[in-house]
Amino acid sequence: MKPDMRGETVLEVRDLHTHFFLRRGVVKAVDGVSFSLRRGEVLGLVGESGCGKSLTALSLMRLLPKGGAQTIKGEVLLNGENILERTPAEMREIRGRRISMVLQDPQTSLNPVFSIGDQLREAIERRKRAPNTEIMKEAVEALRRVDIAAPEQRIGQYPHQLSGGMKQRVVGAIAISGEPGVLIADEPTTALDVTIQLQYLKLLKRLQAETGMAILFITHDFGVVGRMCDRVAVMYAGRIVECGPVRQIFEAPQHPYTRALIASVPKMTGPIGRLTTIEGQPPSLMDLPVGCRFASRCPLVEQRCLDAYPAEVRVGDAHTADCWKVTPA
Repeated sequence: MKPDMRGETVLEVRDLHTHFFLRRGVVKAVDGVSFSLRRGEVLGLVGESGCGKSLTALSLMRLLPKGGAQTIKGEVLLNGENILERTPAEMREIRGRRISMVLQDPQTSLNPVFSIGDQLREAIERRKRAPNTEIMKEAVEALRRVDIAAPEQRIGQYPHQLSGGMKQRVVGAIAISGEPGVLIADEPTTALDVTIQLQYLKLLKRLQAETGMAILFITHDFGVVGRMCDRVAVMYAGRIVECGPVRQIFEAPQHPYTRALIASVPKMTGPIGRLTTIEGQPPSLMDLPVGCRFASRCPLVEQRCLDAYPAEVRVGDAHTADCWKVTPA
């Protein structure tokens, strides 16, 4: 195991803005996101569908969808280097080696006409030049590392011959084959059943312990957050509205949206009742309000909430929230 360097900041995102420029107007999908990630840490990024989680990840990777998406402002500092200033050719060298990503659906991440071995070999060759026999030996070891049985056999198979859980493990093997310092996992357990989910989460934690990599874990499942993450950032309508250690967020959430999300999680003990719901809908990202973006759904709304967006308030050790009702520490 590599020496513990927890505390060293490996990724810092400052005031990131990624917008879609459409004929109908500008969609402010990521609109002022800031956070940091330390070596050996898992940061959870949670929020409703459409809040900007996945687009934030794609912005960090410089893999924005074609058709109007553009990062117009901000910095993404990877080990102190702003990778938003790197050329496309330079980014191809950075991806995989220094920062990698596991996408939601392994079926669309793997090329169906290439064997598992070919796809792993391509990822390994981006990191090192070696004879083909040595590369394939390392590919087999990469599959063994992610707990795939009979890796010597699987290396010659194609994606359609593997189960969903196996394909997700292969995607993970490809992502870590370049030995990146930062791994972005975008809802990697969504398509897996509960038993396989648990196995995959344990696998990620083990790989992190072995390599010391930092993980940005995107999910909408607070159960996964409680099991996987050291800190959690809650995202709403393109912005992070609360961020802090997992225990503090769970025990004393400060932002009304965070409290509503936690309250909507089914309880496994106590009397059975109706699930708590969040009334209303998020605002249109093409027509965002001047004030707090949760104001139209918030039971604590005041006039000042409508007049201006609240400043970030520090409410504890590494715990912040954007809310007029929060009392500073």
